[in-house]
Amino acid sequence: MSDLRDAALQSKAWPFEEARRVLKRYHKAPPEKGYVLFETGYGPSGLPHIGTFGEVARTTMIKRAFEEISDIPTKLICFSDDLDGMRKVPGNVPDPAQLEPYLQMPLTSVPDPFGTHASFGDHNNAMLRRFLDTFGFEYEFYSAREFYHTGQFDEILKRAVERYDEIMAIMLKSLRDERAATYSIFLPLHPDTGRVLYVPLKKVCPETYTITFDDEDGKEWTVPVTGGNVKLQWKPDFGARWAALGVDFEMYGKEHATNEKIYDAICRALGGRAPEHFSYELFLDENGQKISKSSGNGVSIDEWLTYASTESLSYFMYQKPKTAKRMHFDVIPKAVDEYHQQLRAYATQDAKGRLNNPVWHIHGGDVPESHMVVPFSMLLNLASVSGAEDKDQLWGFIRRYAPEASAETNPDMDQAAGFALRYYNDFVKPAKTYRLPTDLEREALEDLRAQLAAWQGGLDAEELQSIVFACGRERFDPLRDWFKALYEVLLGASQGPRFGGFIALYGVEETIGLIDDALAGKLA
Repeated sequence: MSDLRDAALQSKAWPFEEARRVLKRYHKAPPEKGYVLFETGYGPSGLPHIGTFGEVARTTMIKRAFEEISDIPTKLICFSDDLDGMRKVPGNVPDPAQLEPYLQMPLTSVPDPFGTHASFGDHNNAMLRRFLDTFGFEYEFYSAREFYHTGQFDEILKRAVERYDEIMAIMLKSLRDERAATYSIFLPLHPDTGRVLYVPLKKVCPETYTITFDDEDGKEWTVPVTGGNVKLQWKPDFGARWAALGVDFEMYGKEHATNEKIYDAICRALGGRAPEHFSYELFLDENGQKISKSSGNGVSIDEWLTYASTESLSYFMYQKPKTAKRMHFDVIPKAVDEYHQQLRAYATQDAKGRLNNPVWHIHGGDVPESHMVVPFSMLLNLASVSGAEDKDQLWGFIRRYAPEASAETNPDMDQAAGFALRYYNDFVKPAKTYRLPTDLEREALEDLRAQLAAWQGGLDAEELQSIVFACGRERFDPLRDWFKALYEVLLGASQGPRFGGFIALYGVEETIGLIDDALAGKLA
């Protein structure tokens, strides 16, 4: 056994812990199907949101970890429930009123409000695949419409008819009496209108594999459960899909955790083996509300990628998956800087440390070097005080601070400079609020100005930081009040960078000029 595999088998990183649980399923013999199957689900009732990406990213991390500790082949599928009926019209689509007549129609039978695809479901499926392809995920895409209509699901549907009473008994335990009175695991698609019908069944026939029901107008119909004439309710669909495909692992948000035993029981009732599970906490918007596809709140994948790299988003997804996290624009700078901190740390770590480092899981072990000579948060402050309008202006400061750096040799730095300008203009600039210094702060700023004017030590960030400390140490208790004053008076923000590093990047003379403007009241 290699040192790396041995370290992986001992690693406490959560993807390895989950991968070892999956491996235990096959400690006696490998799977008959020839591979271990990881699945993620997607409900295309709205545009794919960042939580959808997170589910695939995290599942991929576990799949990669599994591949490090086992030689069993793996497969990841993304299953879209695009046969689901549209229960409400999403608010974040063009002309929502045009979709009102299509309520309860399968999503793949609803016109595409964007006018680019054959249906709304097809549009959202395409958006999902584009997002996933952007990040280079290796996956197979499954459509519920194709799954039901092409016969791939027929054997399980027939088995569901044969074991209808057993499955209904599982479901009825979880339903209120009123709901239980009309509930069926099968939802017929109306033979004429194509709508998904929530109607009680009059008969379930195991001899012919058909169901009989009355539609909303009282007309009786008998249809086969095969060939796309019905779909399963969402809870039975979970378990049936696991049984049909032989799913070994699926993660989902905590809202599904209470139904986990139901999904498992239905899977077993249909002759399958329940997969391993991982329940993650939900993403919240800036107001602490759950991110929703239909409402479009929170940060979208496209929005994140407007301001930061794909790797920074993957890093955010790696962190504490069992902790609810606020997903708003202000988390982006921190994610970018922490990602590059981990890249720099990786180069000095042993096998154990590397396998516990998020960047191993983001890059599947093929970890690049970081060429970020200036933190993203510092770039934002630099854009703020310099009034930079393009990357070339930022690069003028960067090259003075790090003469060996260039857009060609530091492509991640160049990319980050462009992202920083966008982020500054959209989020930092509108929120900037300068204030005048108090008498004590003015005294400290004058002292800092004088010491910088006398400074002959070049652009040494640590030495400059010592000067900043010295100007505040005897005047402020706690000392953080001094740095808070620097940020609010000089940068128009409530928090900011390590100030010695900022001076080194912006320039000593330039910082003196910034202090002069603040003392003269030109900033506030």
